[in-house]
Amino acid sequence: MLISEPALAPAQLDPIRAPFAAFGGARVDAPVLQPLSLLLDLAGEGLRARLFVVQSEGAEEQALRPDFTIPVVQSHIASGAAAGRYVYEGKAFLAPERGAQQPSEFLQIGAELFGGGSDPYADDARIAALAWTSAVAGGRDDLSLHLGDPGLFSGFLAALGVADPAALRLKRALRSPRALAAELGGEAALDDRRHARLADLLSGLSEDDASALLAEVWRMSGIQPVGGRSAADIVHRLTARAEAARAPGLTPSEVARIQTFLTLAGRPEAVLDDIARLAGPAAGALASLLDGWRRRLAALVAQGAPEGAMTLATAFVRPFGYYDGMLFEVRSAALGADQPVAAGGRYDALPSLFGGAPGAVGCMVRPGRAAAGGAA
Repeated sequence: MLISEPALAPAQLDPIRAPFAAFGGARVDAPVLQPLSLLLDLAGEGLRARLFVVQSEGAEEQALRPDFTIPVVQSHIASGAAAGRYVYEGKAFLAPERGAQQPSEFLQIGAELFGGGSDPYADDARIAALAWTSAVAGGRDDLSLHLGDPGLFSGFLAALGVADPAALRLKRALRSPRALAAELGGEAALDDRRHARLADLLSGLSEDDASALLAEVWRMSGIQPVGGRSAADIVHRLTARAEAARAPGLTPSEVARIQTFLTLAGRPEAVLDDIARLAGPAAGALASLLDGWRRRLAALVAQGAPEGAMTLATAFVRPFGYYDGMLFEVRSAALGADQPVAAGGRYDALPSLFGGAPGAVGCMVRPGRAAAGGAA
């Protein structure tokens, strides 16, 4: 059941809108219904339980849009423009985490920047500062800016020399504490070996024959697959997991250093120094990545984000799995970490999946949360 958040009066909403009007850009709308399989592929399976699925007989399963980023990317690619700046405002739909008392239909105001300028760090800072300025305009005095970057994790794994299959599994697991613990504890490798036995049974068949066999097993067992996954897709995933299971695992030293890396959080400059120290002799491989973050932080402060309110956490992720660079959330102490007032980040690879040029960063603000006294 959809539960709508209370509407804000213009006197509350207009100051929150104003920074986006100053940012400029083309105003874009997005279809309310989005293909379920596309959302799961790009945002991640972990989002499935929070989507509102619309069943349509004889048609692809769809879901109410949980966010505007994916449809805005599609709209930008369809325009044929190499670069673009867009703003939007409208309702999004996302079920709260289990047990949470939050509205599932809510207003979002946001912006997306494609192509940008010659300095992606400045673009990142501009978008994060936009979200911060809009959130502060709601009147709260308890806000803080939380930063992260899955690219730091990827870079750290590469600097340690972690084998590609193991690194890929770890990067996939980053959004799930349980999956990450399983990877670092070795349980995931055991699970992959179980899948490998099934994949080996299918390996002597063509993909079409393997898919047909799997579909026949479903039919004979009375299983009705849901969620948009085809037999061919499942065969492909089983094969990928089987290949991963045959790759070298993590050494005890690698596990210990990765676990320590994932605990780093605090003042951004101090965290960057901690990462370099933890990498030890391999720190040189991280120099460009860490220097880029220092440039980003300086630009953030220059654009009005208070240095004392910023925190960088190496384990911080967002539920939408397409983010591959800087991440951020503006949080209210009163609302807590599970109700960010604003959020966003960089998603360089996502446009290229639709045939466009890579490179994009965006943000959204929840006015119902930003308004002082709100608890949406």
